[in-house]
Amino acid sequence: MPQADHCAQDATLAGFPVAWHGDCLLHEPAGEVWLGVWEPGTEIPERATVLLDAVRSAGAEVTQATAHDEDALLAVHDAALVEHLATIWADWEAGGYVADQARRRVVPYIFPTAGLLSGVPLRSPAAIHGRVGRFCYDTMTLIGPGTWPAVRAAADAALTAADLVAAGAPAAYAVCRPPGHHAGPSAHGGSCYLNNAAIAAHALRRSGAARVAVIDLDAHHGNGTQAIFYARADVYVGSVHVDPGAGWFPHYIGYAEERGAGEGLGANRNLPLAPGTGDSDWLAAVDALCDDVRGHGAEALVISLGLDAAASDPESPLQVSADSYRQAAERIGELGPTVVVQEGGYDLAEVGRFLVAALAGLTGLTGAQ
Repeated sequence: MPQADHCAQDATLAGFPVAWHGDCLLHEPAGEVWLGVWEPGTEIPERATVLLDAVRSAGAEVTQATAHDEDALLAVHDAALVEHLATIWADWEAGGYVADQARRRVVPYIFPTAGLLSGVPLRSPAAIHGRVGRFCYDTMTLIGPGTWPAVRAAADAALTAADLVAAGAPAAYAVCRPPGHHAGPSAHGGSCYLNNAAIAAHALRRSGAARVAVIDLDAHHGNGTQAIFYARADVYVGSVHVDPGAGWFPHYIGYAEERGAGEGLGANRNLPLAPGTGDSDWLAAVDALCDDVRGHGAEALVISLGLDAAASDPESPLQVSADSYRQAAERIGELGPTVVVQEGGYDLAEVGRFLVAALAGLTGLTGAQ
C-alpha cells in the first residue's frame, strides 16, 4: 500500500460532525433483478454500519438526525413520487402480492416509455403491479417493508447535516442509506429513492446561500441530481464519473454535452472518464469542477460522496486511491461550507478507510485534529 494511503488510514476525525439515523438500516431490498435474474445485490444494510463504525472509530461526533417537514422533500421531488414511495408497500401487501403470490418485494415489470405511450397522456394504472413502473425506471431498485422509513431517515440525515452547516459548521457528513443521486424529480432507480444530495442543496439555498454547488464524486453519473437542477441557475451540478458511453449505468445520460437548459445553461458539467482511469486524471477532473464552482460563485457546497471509484470496488472500473479522495475533499472544502452526503461504495473491506480519508480532507476546516 502506498505511504499516502497509510496516512489516510490513520487519519483522525475528532469532533467531525456526522448525522445518522438508525432507521437507515431498515431498508432490505433482498437483492435486485439484473438482466432478468434475481441477484444478491451490493446495496445492503451492512454498508451503513461499516461507514458508521469507521467514522466513530476515527473520533467523529455522531448526531442523531432529526425529523424534518415533508416540504423539504417536495422542494425537489414531485408529490406523486413521494406519495408512491410512502404508500406502495402497504398497497402491495394489501393487494395480496406477498401472502398470495410470494412476491416479497415491489418490482416493476412494465414502464410507460415514450415508445409505449406514443404521445397519449400518461395515466395511473388501476393495477398496483402496473403502477410501479410509472415511478421506478429499472428492475434493480426494489421496495420492501422497511424501505420508506429508511428513505425518510436518509433524507433527514442529509437535512440535519445541512442544518449543522447552515448553523456555522464548516463541514458535516450524512450517513445516508439508501443513497440518492439517481433519483430524479418524478422517478427513482439505481438503488436510489429520494435524492438526499439535492434535498440538502435546496435546504442550503433556503437557509440563505444565494448559490450552491453539488459536486458528485460517485463512479456513476448522478442523473437524478442533474435532472432536478438542470434548468436552475442557482445550483451548479458537476460530476466526474465513468463514461456511460463505455457501457456503464445510467447509460443514456451523463455525457459531456449536457450543460443545462434555460436559465441553467452552463450550470451543469459532466466529465466522463474512460474505464481504468486512475488518480491523476480523476483529480484533474475534480480540479476542473472546482474551477467551475469558483466561477459560479457558490456560497455552500454538497459533495455526493460515492466511494465506488475506488480501485477495489466491484461496481466500477475506475482506479482511484484513498489519498486522492482526501485531496479531492480538501480542494472542494476550500470553496465554502460543505455538506457531505453518502452515495455509493460497495467494497466493505475498504469503504470505511476511503470514507475516513475523504473526510480527513475536511478536518482542517472543522478544526478536527
